[in-house]
Parts: sequence; C-alpha cells; structure tokens
Amino acid sequence: MAKFSRLEVVTKMMETGMVPLFYHSDLEVAKKTLKACYQGGARLLEFTSRGDFAYQIFDQLNKYVLSELPEMIMGVGSVTDAAAASLYMQLGANFIVTPVLREDIAIVCNRRKILWSAGCGSLTEISRAEELGGEIIKLFPGSTYGPEFVKAVKGPQPWTSIMPTGGVSTEEDNLKAWFESGVVCVGMGSKLISNEILANGDYNRLKNNVKNTLELIQKIKKYNE
Repeated sequence: MAKFSRLEVVTKMMETGMVPLFYHSDLEVAKKTLKACYQGGARLLEFTSRGDFAYQIFDQLNKYVLSELPEMIMGVGSVTDAAAASLYMQLGANFIVTPVLREDIAIVCNRRKILWSAGCGSLTEISRAEELGGEIIKLFPGSTYGPEFVKAVKGPQPWTSIMPTGGVSTEEDNLKAWFESGVVCVGMGSKLISNEILANGDYNRLKNNVKNTLELIQKIKKYNE
C-alpha cells in the first residue's frame, strides 16, 4: 500500500519542483543513490522500470526507504500497462508515471487513489488524460516539444499542470525557460544523476547536485511569482 496520498504527492511535486529519475540493477548502488538524493533535499524519486527484474529491485529499495528515508516518496516510471502498475502499487509505489496515455493504467490507479502521470504530446492527449483524472501531465520527450509548447498549452488550458521529462538539465537557463513557460515541476535523470557519478561512487557530489538544483528551482519559482 502507498504511504502517501495522491494529494500529498501532488503537493510535494509542486512544492519542490523536481522529481529525480533513476534506475540501477545493483541494489546497494541504488540505496546509496537514494540516500544522497534524500540528503540533498529530494523528497520524491521516480524509479524507472526498465531492466530485467526491476520490480524486485524496487521491492527491496522501497523497504529500505520506508525504514531509513521516511519522508521520501517513491514512485515508478516507464510503466506501460495496467498489470505492471498494479504490481508496483502492491509493492508500495506512491505514484505511477507512464511514457504514453494508457486508460487501463488510469483506471487501476484511480481505483486505489494513486497519482498517475501520463506521457502526452498533444493537446488532445492532455485533455483526455485530465478527463480521466490526471493531475500532473508528463510532457515526454520534453526535448522534442520545449518550453514554447508548454506556453501554447497554458494559453487555452491555464489549469493544466505539466512536468517535462527529457531535455531538462541543471543549468539555470534551462530551468528558467521551463518554469517561466508554466511547468509545475520537472523530471530529471542523467543530467542530475550522471553515469560518471555512479561509476565513481561520488555520492557527495550527487548530494550537492540535488541540493543546488532544488535551491535554484526555488529561486526561479520565487522570481516568477
């Protein structure tokens, strides 16, 4: 069962402005990565379900989080069907992120009142996701659409809450462009948790990356108020 409600997850996404994305097949590396993100101030993490037996890694990882990182909200991304969504929810996922709009996933998540974020790439898809109860729309791949697309969507639909993933970096100009366009938060993977950091086991650097990026996002958001 999820530890955090759908409303708590949405609120934390909007408060912090960032959801780190991460997957690693080595459980100990994954634990150290999560701990560094947590120490840096992250309170959400999207575990991307991409490798073989990924659900087994998530199962152990979420148990570690519940025991050692009590304020961390764990979710799962790259979920492509309702069966996988149901499996991860049984393992305690607090939110589900999909690369595409899948109504079967919306149904099973809504049944358990779990936040789900559908990957959308058109106003029609966004509208349908919202009709199905989607609170946060994942713009994917963000690099293909860019901040101008968000501005265009917010014109006729100012109520739409968008989280771009892909094409988001820790650079100030990049983050400023996204948040000025009207996004509520960003998803960030390798630009934040780089392969170099993982290969070198430089978790202190990762902690500082997360801390500095969260502070920069708050600065940008405050400026745009």
